[in-house]
Amino acid sequence: MNLLDTLRTHRLLAIVRGDDPEAALATVLTLAENGVNLIEVSLTSTDAYRVISRARAALGADYALGAGTVLTAEQAGQAAEAGATYLVTPALAPSVEEAGRLGLPVLAGALTPTEVVQATTAGAAAIKLFPASIGGPEYLRALRDPFPRTPFVPVGGVDAASARSYLERGATAVGVGSPLLGDAVRGGDLGALRKRVADFLVAVAEAPGAAS
Repeated sequence: MNLLDTLRTHRLLAIVRGDDPEAALATVLTLAENGVNLIEVSLTSTDAYRVISRARAALGADYALGAGTVLTAEQAGQAAEAGATYLVTPALAPSVEEAGRLGLPVLAGALTPTEVVQATTAGAAAIKLFPASIGGPEYLRALRDPFPRTPFVPVGGVDAASARSYLERGATAVGVGSPLLGDAVRGGDLGALRKRVADFLVAVAEAPGAAS
Protein backbone atom coordinates (compact mmCIF):
# COMPACT_ATOMS: atom_id res chain seq x y z
CA MET A 1 0.00 0.00 0.00
CA ASN A 2 1.01 3.61 -0.44
CA LEU A 3 0.76 4.79 3.16
CA LEU A 4 1.53 8.42 2.41
CA ASP A 5 -1.19 8.71 -0.21
CA THR A 6 -3.66 7.04 2.16
CA LEU A 7 -2.76 9.45 4.96
CA ARG A 8 -3.14 12.42 2.63
CA THR A 9 -6.51 11.20 1.42
CA HIS A 10 -8.17 10.23 4.69
CA ARG A 11 -6.32 12.40 7.25
CA LEU A 12 -7.52 10.48 10.31
CA LEU A 13 -5.67 7.50 11.80
CA ALA A 14 -7.49 5.74 14.63
CA ILE A 15 -5.32 4.10 17.29
CA VAL A 16 -6.87 1.10 19.01
CA ARG A 17 -5.31 0.01 22.29
CA GLY A 18 -6.97 -2.04 25.02
CA ASP A 19 -7.00 -5.07 27.29
CA ASP A 20 -10.20 -6.66 25.98
CA PRO A 21 -9.59 -8.38 22.60
CA GLU A 22 -13.28 -8.75 21.78
CA ALA A 23 -13.97 -5.09 22.54
CA ALA A 24 -10.90 -4.07 20.55
CA LEU A 25 -12.11 -6.03 17.54
CA ALA A 26 -15.61 -4.58 17.84
CA THR A 27 -14.06 -1.11 18.03
CA VAL A 28 -11.99 -1.68 14.88
CA LEU A 29 -15.01 -2.91 12.95
CA THR A 30 -17.22 -0.06 14.18
CA LEU A 31 -14.59 2.50 13.16
CA ALA A 32 -14.30 0.98 9.70
CA GLU A 33 -18.06 0.69 9.22
CA ASN A 34 -18.49 4.36 10.07
CA GLY A 35 -15.97 5.85 7.68
CA VAL A 36 -12.56 5.62 9.35
CA ASN A 37 -10.26 4.30 6.63
CA LEU A 38 -6.98 4.06 8.58
CA ILE A 39 -6.68 2.07 11.79
CA GLU A 40 -3.72 0.78 13.76
CA VAL A 41 -3.93 -1.82 16.51
CA SER A 42 -1.26 -1.21 19.12
CA LEU A 43 0.85 -4.22 20.04
CA THR A 44 0.48 -3.17 23.68
CA SER A 45 -3.09 -4.45 23.39
CA THR A 46 -3.96 -7.87 24.77
CA ASP A 47 -3.78 -10.54 22.04
CA ALA A 48 -2.98 -7.82 19.51
CA TYR A 49 -1.84 -10.09 16.68
CA ARG A 50 -5.05 -12.09 16.81
CA VAL A 51 -7.11 -8.89 16.84
CA ILE A 52 -5.24 -7.77 13.71
CA SER A 53 -5.72 -11.17 12.06
CA ARG A 54 -9.46 -11.26 12.79
CA ALA A 55 -9.92 -7.65 11.70
CA ARG A 56 -8.07 -8.34 8.47
CA ALA A 57 -10.31 -11.30 7.75
CA ALA A 58 -13.40 -9.17 8.35
CA LEU A 59 -12.25 -6.05 6.48
CA GLY A 60 -10.59 -7.64 3.48
CA ALA A 61 -7.15 -7.42 1.96
CA ASP A 62 -7.33 -3.79 0.80
CA TYR A 63 -8.25 -2.08 4.08
CA ALA A 64 -5.50 0.10 5.60
CA LEU A 65 -5.00 -1.86 8.82
CA GLY A 66 -1.68 -1.47 10.61
CA ALA A 67 0.15 -2.47 13.75
CA GLY A 68 1.26 0.18 16.22
CA THR A 69 3.91 0.44 18.94
CA VAL A 70 6.11 -1.88 16.88
CA LEU A 71 9.60 -1.80 18.36
CA THR A 72 11.50 -4.94 17.41
CA ALA A 73 12.25 -6.81 14.21
CA GLU A 74 10.43 -9.82 15.62
CA GLN A 75 7.31 -7.78 16.30
CA ALA A 76 7.45 -6.36 12.78
CA GLY A 77 7.52 -9.85 11.31
CA GLN A 78 4.68 -11.09 13.50
CA ALA A 79 2.57 -8.04 12.65
CA ALA A 80 3.09 -8.67 8.94
CA GLU A 81 2.11 -12.32 9.36
CA ALA A 82 -1.06 -11.25 11.19
CA GLY A 83 -2.09 -9.06 8.28
CA ALA A 84 -0.78 -5.58 9.05
CA THR A 85 0.02 -3.69 5.85
CA TYR A 86 1.93 -0.87 7.56
CA LEU A 87 3.72 -0.35 10.86
CA VAL A 88 3.71 2.52 13.33
CA THR A 89 6.47 3.13 15.87
CA PRO A 90 6.71 5.54 18.81
CA ALA A 91 10.40 6.17 18.10
CA LEU A 92 13.32 5.09 15.96
CA ALA A 93 13.71 1.38 16.61
CA PRO A 94 14.91 -1.83 14.92
CA SER A 95 11.37 -2.28 13.58
CA VAL A 96 11.91 0.61 11.16
CA GLU A 97 14.75 -1.17 9.36
CA GLU A 98 12.87 -4.46 9.43
CA ALA A 99 9.81 -2.81 7.89
CA GLY A 100 11.96 -1.87 4.93
CA ARG A 101 13.22 -5.42 4.60
CA LEU A 102 9.64 -6.70 4.68
CA GLY A 103 8.47 -4.14 2.15
CA LEU A 104 6.05 -2.52 4.61
CA PRO A 105 5.67 1.25 4.87
CA VAL A 106 6.32 2.66 8.31
CA LEU A 107 5.06 5.72 10.17
CA ALA A 108 8.08 6.32 12.39
CA GLY A 109 7.96 8.22 15.66
CA ALA A 110 10.12 11.33 16.07
CA LEU A 111 9.99 14.52 18.10
CA THR A 112 13.14 16.57 17.58
CA PRO A 113 14.61 17.86 14.30
CA THR A 114 17.47 15.38 14.65
CA GLU A 115 15.03 12.50 15.01
CA VAL A 116 13.02 13.73 12.02
CA VAL A 117 16.14 13.60 9.86
CA GLN A 118 17.08 10.15 11.19
CA ALA A 119 13.61 8.72 10.61
CA THR A 120 13.43 10.14 7.10
CA THR A 121 16.88 8.76 6.30
CA ALA A 122 15.78 5.37 7.61
CA GLY A 123 13.01 5.30 5.02
CA ALA A 124 9.91 6.35 6.98
CA ALA A 125 6.92 7.03 4.73
CA ALA A 126 5.84 9.75 7.17
CA ILE A 127 6.79 11.06 10.59
CA LYS A 128 4.66 10.34 13.62
CA LEU A 129 5.18 13.51 15.67
CA PHE A 130 5.05 12.04 19.16
CA PRO A 131 4.14 13.03 21.75
CA ALA A 132 2.61 15.97 19.90
CA SER A 133 1.06 17.38 23.07
CA ILE A 134 4.48 18.51 24.31
CA GLY A 135 4.66 21.32 21.77
CA GLY A 136 1.18 21.43 20.32
CA PRO A 137 0.22 22.84 16.93
CA GLU A 138 2.72 25.71 17.17
CA TYR A 139 5.60 23.26 17.51
CA LEU A 140 4.47 21.58 14.31
CA ARG A 141 4.38 24.99 12.63
CA ALA A 142 7.99 25.55 13.72
CA LEU A 143 9.09 22.15 12.42
CA ARG A 144 7.48 22.83 9.06
CA ASP A 145 9.90 25.71 8.46
CA PRO A 146 13.02 23.50 8.06
CA PHE A 147 10.98 20.51 6.86
CA PRO A 148 8.36 21.98 4.50
CA ARG A 149 7.90 18.79 2.48
CA THR A 150 8.08 16.27 5.31
CA PRO A 151 4.73 14.57 6.01
CA PHE A 152 3.91 14.84 9.72
CA VAL A 153 1.20 12.96 11.61
CA PRO A 154 0.79 14.38 15.14
CA VAL A 155 -0.13 11.77 17.75
CA GLY A 156 -0.65 12.14 21.49
CA GLY A 157 -3.36 14.24 23.08
CA VAL A 158 -5.09 15.04 19.78
CA ASP A 159 -8.81 15.79 20.13
CA ALA A 160 -11.30 17.06 17.54
CA ALA A 161 -10.42 20.72 18.13
CA SER A 162 -6.65 20.26 18.04
CA ALA A 163 -6.94 17.95 15.04
CA ARG A 164 -8.16 20.90 13.01
CA SER A 165 -5.37 23.09 14.40
CA TYR A 166 -2.68 20.59 13.44
CA LEU A 167 -4.10 20.21 9.94
CA GLU A 168 -4.27 23.98 9.55
CA ARG A 169 -0.55 24.11 10.37
CA GLY A 170 0.39 21.59 7.73
CA ALA A 171 -0.09 18.13 9.22
CA THR A 172 -0.72 15.47 6.61
CA ALA A 173 -3.02 13.58 8.98
CA VAL A 174 -3.62 13.17 12.71
CA GLY A 175 -3.52 10.05 14.87
CA VAL A 176 -6.12 9.78 17.61
CA GLY A 177 -6.58 7.28 20.42
CA SER A 178 -8.70 7.73 23.54
CA PRO A 179 -10.35 11.05 22.56
CA LEU A 180 -11.91 9.14 19.66
CA LEU A 181 -12.34 5.67 21.16
CA GLY A 182 -13.61 6.60 24.63
CA ASP A 183 -14.70 3.50 26.53
CA ALA A 184 -15.39 1.40 23.42
CA VAL A 185 -12.13 -0.57 23.81
CA ARG A 186 -13.29 -1.54 27.30
CA GLY A 187 -16.61 -2.84 26.03
CA GLY A 188 -18.35 0.51 26.28
CA ASP A 189 -20.90 2.39 24.20
CA LEU A 190 -20.43 1.82 20.45
CA GLY A 191 -23.20 4.30 19.72
CA ALA A 192 -21.18 7.03 21.41
CA LEU A 193 -18.15 5.90 19.41
CA ARG A 194 -20.12 6.36 16.20
CA LYS A 195 -20.98 9.92 17.24
CA ARG A 196 -17.34 10.74 18.01
CA VAL A 197 -16.30 9.28 14.65
CA ALA A 198 -18.76 11.60 12.92
CA ASP A 199 -17.40 14.61 14.84
CA PHE A 200 -13.78 13.79 13.99
CA LEU A 201 -14.56 13.19 10.33
CA VAL A 202 -16.22 16.58 10.14
CA ALA A 203 -13.23 18.20 11.88
CA VAL A 204 -10.70 16.77 9.44
CA ALA A 205 -12.91 17.41 6.42
CA GLU A 206 -13.37 21.07 7.31
CA ALA A 207 -9.68 21.72 7.96
CA PRO A 208 -7.55 23.19 5.17
CA GLY A 209 -5.76 20.82 2.81
CA ALA A 210 -2.84 18.78 4.12
CA ALA A 211 0.76 19.46 3.26
CA SER A 212 1.99 18.42 -0.16
